[in-house]
Amino acid sequence: MTMDNLDLQQELQPILVSVVTEYVQQQSQPEQNRFAFAYHITIQNQGTEPAKLLGRHWIIIDANQERKEVRGMGVIGEQPTIEAGASYQYTSGVVLKTPIGTMEGSYQLLDENGDPFNAPIEPFLLSTPNAVH
Repeated sequence: MTMDNLDLQQELQPILVSVVTEYVQQQSQPEQNRFAFAYHITIQNQGTEPAKLLGRHWIIIDANQERKEVRGMGVIGEQPTIEAGASYQYTSGVVLKTPIGTMEGSYQLLDENGDPFNAPIEPFLLSTPNAVH
């Protein structure tokens, strides 16, 4: 598949990803530079055909500009098929060495014809309470 075809596939499969984050104080140890965050993801299929989520790619950057990339199959051990008009939700977490950081990335999916496409995950902020004003 050429890049042009991949771009077209993305236009034909509008997947909307929304994120809500929270600081998990009970799992954090600030004095040891351990800041735990949960992120609640909703993947909404606004297209006209089902899409199967195959994998994920995350780019995680803390306030020290330490960059970590995570790639893996599925999400939380699942590779769900998201029907047209439906959504899929899950919660996961990450631990940073700083009280502030960002995450972004993409999901890798297949359309009903077996053609791959990516759904971008726009950058979002991870922050302890009152760290960002």
